[in-house]
Amino acid sequence: MEFFTVSLLNGLSYGLLLFMLSSGLTLIFSMMGVLNFAHASFYMVGAYVASSLTKVVGFWPALVIAPIVVGLLGALFERHALRKVHKFGHVPELLITFGLSYVILEVVQLVWGRTSVEFLPPEVLRGPVFTLVHSSADGLGIVAGAAPAALCQAADAAVRVACSPFPATRGFMMVVALAMLLALWLLLTRTRIGLVIQSALTHPEMVEALGHNVPRVFMLVFGAGAALAGLAGVIGGSTFVTEPAMAATVGSVIFVVVVVGGMGSLAGAFVASLLIGIIQTFAVALDHSLASALSALGVALSPALAGNTLMKLTLAQAAPILPYLFLVLILIFRPKGLLGTREG
Repeated sequence: MEFFTVSLLNGLSYGLLLFMLSSGLTLIFSMMGVLNFAHASFYMVGAYVASSLTKVVGFWPALVIAPIVVGLLGALFERHALRKVHKFGHVPELLITFGLSYVILEVVQLVWGRTSVEFLPPEVLRGPVFTLVHSSADGLGIVAGAAPAALCQAADAAVRVACSPFPATRGFMMVVALAMLLALWLLLTRTRIGLVIQSALTHPEMVEALGHNVPRVFMLVFGAGAALAGLAGVIGGSTFVTEPAMAATVGSVIFVVVVVGGMGSLAGAFVASLLIGIIQTFAVALDHSLASALSALGVALSPALAGNTLMKLTLAQAAPILPYLFLVLILIFRPKGLLGTREG
């Protein structure tokens, strides 16, 4: 039970980080029809900018300022570069964002170096938010914060006690991601701004006739999507590691999330993020090979078959390819994605 609970919490926290990233990409695609290949690069910029700002103004001001800076950079890119090629179709849009991702990577390495930078979370987030205490005698319990050392040591040698702290950074990440989901849903469905944004994509002439500046709306949407990636970068960079490879680590996975969830579907991105996060986490935790699984089921294998490379491949080793396998299956059996309305 302890293993399942810890793995589920880790999977949910990783999945919600993926949602924080994919929500901005989904927003840009659903409103503008642009698949931004530089989205993960804005995530990386958010982490690096926040790491520098934290040394000057502290973590909490940096949590607000860094996404704004990244959002402004995104809006400027849309205004002076992406808008110029928008009339030529999707291929030039993809190519210019693809090129931007390499430009951002080189600039980051020039400014901050090729190695990781120190980006620590604030003191309040450095400990556990709660601790799971599993006792073979009393079952599973939860203690707020760090569990006392005496609680994690059994007085009786026959009783096994295990304490599993859940980091406060991951808990904070989950709260911010859920708040982001609620805020985006309210913005797009319950406000005049959201109605204007959605109408600008499907009926731009009508929106312009009503006095709204459609190009400016698209610029603000792109900037908002980049800002969301920057916010994810601040939290992801302080929780994990801030390095030049962080964009490449999650860049391809968030495109899997967007396609699996359904192109342009915010709810689909949320569901797909959780599914992929949980599947990958459990795959890493369940470090069993196909041979050991068959043996546990009572299936006898010949020595030659048991020594086969494929049979010795563990779930942990296969975990990185699972999202892409999921992507292939979705494209074959449900091209619109889990909750999408348009073909991928």
